[in-house]
Amino acid sequence: MGYLIDFVLHIDSHLVNIVNTFGGWTYIILFAIIFIETGAVILPFLPGDSLLFAAAALAANPAYGLNIWLFSGLFLLAAVAGDSLNFYLGSKAGAALSNHSWFGRLINKDKLAQSEAFFRKHGPLAIFLGRFMPIIRTFVPFTAAGSKFPYGRFLTYNVSAAITWVFICSGGGYFFGNIPFVKEHFSAVVLGIIIISLIPAIVGWLRGRHPATPNRVPEDD
Repeated sequence: MGYLIDFVLHIDSHLVNIVNTFGGWTYIILFAIIFIETGAVILPFLPGDSLLFAAAALAANPAYGLNIWLFSGLFLLAAVAGDSLNFYLGSKAGAALSNHSWFGRLINKDKLAQSEAFFRKHGPLAIFLGRFMPIIRTFVPFTAAGSKFPYGRFLTYNVSAAITWVFICSGGGYFFGNIPFVKEHFSAVVLGIIIISLIPAIVGWLRGRHPATPNRVPEDD
């Protein structure tokens, strides 16, 4: 876990090492990380937003010979395919998997419950919004499938969310990732991206812990 935290907070230097070591295989490696983040259900802590931002920043630097369009296409495919696999698992064996003696221990039950509440509150829009919320986005497809949400409708919201997500994260990294201030404070920028993307989930959690109490109607004397 310590290495994972270090990877997320210093993702720029780690990506440089990956590019220098694996060359063209970098595309496949990053595709796999984005795919597994949502597709595997049990690995919601893998980097997502920060990985797109950092990879796009490297692609903007001609020294690394990376193609931003290839990155964007692969990230989009990985996001949609990962969510679709997640949805499939939820539709075929959602309850059984979450209650399974081994697999169930690997699923964060609190986050799963939080995702279920998020989906009930926001309905289909949760599929779109969930893509922008780390950890939550891993469980929303699973939850949607378990609630018998039609896959066709799920895919519509999912694809539109993935396109927007890739455009924002990759575009931000490509156009701003190599600004001197951003490069000098890259770890802080990445941490800021993670914190900002977590704000909706934190607000939802706080509301769940402290639900608003209805105003009391004064009784007649």
